[in-house]
Amino acid sequence: MTSPALQPVADAVLRLAKRQGFVTSKEVRTELRIAGADDSAWRDVLALLHDSLVHKQNRYYHKDALTPRLEKEHAQQAAIQKVIKQLIKQHRNTGRRDERRGQMRVDFIQPVKVHTDDGKSYALMSRDLSLSGVRLLGTKRLLGQKLQLELPAADGTPMCKLLVRILWTCAVGDDLFENGGAFMELLP
Repeated sequence: MTSPALQPVADAVLRLAKRQGFVTSKEVRTELRIAGADDSAWRDVLALLHDSLVHKQNRYYHKDALTPRLEKEHAQQAAIQKVIKQLIKQHRNTGRRDERRGQMRVDFIQPVKVHTDDGKSYALMSRDLSLSGVRLLGTKRLLGQKLQLELPAADGTPMCKLLVRILWTCAVGDDLFENGGAFMELLP
């Protein structure tokens, strides 16, 4: 399709980005299908909007939505991903498995320490690690809590401290729980 024919779709995508703060490539393709156009032209639509949208972490943010808080959040996520990539590289599993999840996970079976907001400390076992989170195994159900997590380097020394929010908990045995958490912040 030509640029003039794509302009109404680009306008609809821009309105959506203003309303939500960002759009994804999937949403651009959906707008193309709604307009009766081939969804393979989604890059052409985004090219028309290059002055209005900023691409960060698989999203296209409306320039007005990039607040200082959001910029700080993106910088924090980039710092977390850098540290986690380094840890994954150190502990990379030689046998690769088929992974259906959005983020690649590696087995990262290490003893870790967590500190809760109320000052308690627990020794847990990490189970796996991805760029966005960690799975922890222990005797505590930690659903909804924010934890300070100390991840060890390959030699066992503390490599980094992260703030983690526990998003899910699952009982896997008598007094044994898996807790899944998302990384929120890299701590000094």
